[in-house]
Amino acid sequence: MSTPTPTTLRSLYRSLLRELPPRTSATPSPLSTHLRQTFASTPATTPLSPITQASLSDSQSTSSQIASSSGLDGIGATKTLRQKVDEAEQLAIYLKAQRMYVTLVERYNPGMNMNEEERVRLTARRVGMDLPVDYVKGE
Repeated sequence: MSTPTPTTLRSLYRSLLRELPPRTSATPSPLSTHLRQTFASTPATTPLSPITQASLSDSQSTSSQIASSSGLDGIGATKTLRQKVDEAEQLAIYLKAQRMYVTLVERYNPGMNMNEEERVRLTARRVGMDLPVDYVKGE
């Protein structure tokens, strides 16, 4: 398997951000911040500094210690970059499918979010009737 190119990673990052709900405030959501940090720290997009290489070797030794204490082998405990990219692609596809599902449910069930009174009023209008105005005491 080949390593993903920076263009592929950028496209994947953008597709994941596209599926997140829009944010009204100027600050990004914690999830988008985490995605940015994750994609910014991938070896395919940026060369590693000596400090980053040292921290990666420390984290790999820690993960191998955890794997040996839990009975997992070192290969099964860590994921390769390709596996992480594949999982992110699957997540983007899943999020897009969920967004389409919600859109279709709202489109084909328009009365789903209405209260009972509004639903009755629209049903009466559908057959050509208008409901009488309710009497409210004090008006």
